[in-house]
Amino acid sequence: MLDDRDSLLRRLHEMRSEHRDLDTVIARLSDSLTDKLQVQRLKKRKLKLKDEIAWLESRLLPDISA
Repeated sequence: MLDDRDSLLRRLHEMRSEHRDLDTVIARLSDSLTDKLQVQRLKKRKLKLKDEIAWLESRLLPDISA
């Protein structure tokens, strides 16, 4: 269980880092008025990462029964 939790935490850290990196890349590309299709794809990837991060975070939270 601990190894699984550690691997989930590692993956979560990697995904958050990629999400932040995409922010930077999107901002730079948007400022320079380059390929709009590429910016659109990066934004889509960023949204997918956000969903995956939320899913991982929910897996890491302990189950609380009412």
